[in-house]
Amino acid sequence: MGKFNYGGQAVIEGVMMRGQYHAAVAVRKADQSITVLEENLRPWSDRFPILKKPILRGSAALIESLIMGLRSLNYSASQFGEAEEQLTTKELVLTMVFALVLTVALFIVLPAFLLRFVQSYISSNIVVNLVEGVIKVSIFVLYIAAIAWMEDIKRVFAYHGAEHKTINCYEAGEELTVENVAKHSRIHARCGTNFLLIVLFTSVFVFSFFGRPPFLQRILIHVAIMPLVAGLSYELIRKAGQKDCHPVFRLLAKPGMLLQNLTTVEPDEHMIEVAIKALKTVVDKDAIHPETKKVVPLPSSDSNA
Repeated sequence: MGKFNYGGQAVIEGVMMRGQYHAAVAVRKADQSITVLEENLRPWSDRFPILKKPILRGSAALIESLIMGLRSLNYSASQFGEAEEQLTTKELVLTMVFALVLTVALFIVLPAFLLRFVQSYISSNIVVNLVEGVIKVSIFVLYIAAIAWMEDIKRVFAYHGAEHKTINCYEAGEELTVENVAKHSRIHARCGTNFLLIVLFTSVFVFSFFGRPPFLQRILIHVAIMPLVAGLSYELIRKAGQKDCHPVFRLLAKPGMLLQNLTTVEPDEHMIEVAIKALKTVVDKDAIHPETKKVVPLPSSDSNA
């Protein structure tokens, strides 16, 4: 019986894990107890079957992940900070819009602006687009390297490492104990870091078909092709995450896996306990779902997570 490919996200002092039909956010509270928020999932692709098609499923999954990620961060912040109120739906929407605007500004507008200073010296349209790609990747790597020095971000990156280690342990077919999880790698091919880098590489390839448009048109085209780029990138990272994938896909994932040395930190056993709690909750819930066919329930004996 095959296993469903679980994914997750580090949050404030915790981990969110997502399965087929359930998600769970586990957070280590200030009193050292672990609180868990469970959520039933109904993917958009179940309601709109057309979204199961290649390319379309990538764009839909990305939007769903953004929404779930923001809700998970909101919950973790309220639990760790002992705050009673969470952000309202309107505030969450505004936060997501701000994040998207910032993304466009950093990775579309700024590279296009900087390109204006050098493109007149480059005759080849292909080289122009490659230069823009180098600028995008450089901005991304510098951004990651800069925030990696912040203490709060270091803890989030450590929970990121715990998330990867736990999923790697589960996919290896081992029991989810702190000892077993700790010995696994904190690097994973299906990581969001990989996805973002592949998005940047894919955008260079797709945009190469549009020649050398002027500044404003360049920005508008980039924004317009974002769903296509996200969809293609999703398909590529799905392939890269398979154990028997073609070497080409492993090569595409390599830069992102190297960058994970910055976006993940070795977690302590308390962080691993939180990640185990989140994943075990989701796997066990999925295992008893009436429509589940691919999930193997975990053994009842577990660590004290």
